[in-house]
Amino acid sequence: MSDAAGAQLPAHKPLSRAQRAGIAIAPSLIRALCATWRVRVVNEAPWRALRADGRGFIFSLWHGQLLPLLAHHRDQQARVLISEHRDGEIIARIAKSLGFRTLRGSTTRGGARALLAMCDALERGEEIAITPDGPRGPAHVFAPGALVAAQRAGVPIVPVGVAVSSAWRLRSWDAFTIPKPFARLTIAYGAPLTVEATTVRGAATEAPRFAEAMQRAVAAAEDAAR
Repeated sequence: MSDAAGAQLPAHKPLSRAQRAGIAIAPSLIRALCATWRVRVVNEAPWRALRADGRGFIFSLWHGQLLPLLAHHRDQQARVLISEHRDGEIIARIAKSLGFRTLRGSTTRGGARALLAMCDALERGEEIAITPDGPRGPAHVFAPGALVAAQRAGVPIVPVGVAVSSAWRLRSWDAFTIPKPFARLTIAYGAPLTVEATTVRGAATEAPRFAEAMQRAVAAAEDAAR
């Protein structure tokens, strides 16, 4: 298997029959589920202007809120950065079935290759969704990979937050959120932010500022949902 840049990914243990079956039915289940959700969107004009101008940018979202945002942005051909771990293989196949393109790697595995592929895609004007606290946490800690890619490619980062009225939350490190049928979802987009540093090392030091922006986006979604 190769990533978007053509580099060979490490071999995975073959998926089990149950996992393959789950991957086959998951996209249809997700589409059916999200058809019942009532979605309100806050402040989407700034990122839509970036798309209209053909500018690359990064959507930044917490790992636990990945599912509702994948569902909301389905079939838009955005790219999603997904780890090369075994669980990432499952997520990648489901994401592709929902109309996404993928980049494989993370800050802990395949990082250099993923960074080069991200920069190439961003410079071509593509959109990439990144979970800066993934793939293994800690939750809501902003790892520097997105910042380095944004700094090198000269593109902004758009923080995204979600509030859900009713959901199942897994007992995982990220409290992974699965909105229940007929849930109300509020999705809030923050203003596009630019990495101010001029060096890779300097970009990494801006993580607290971007983590705060992420939390503001979540708070904005929660406030709008009240």
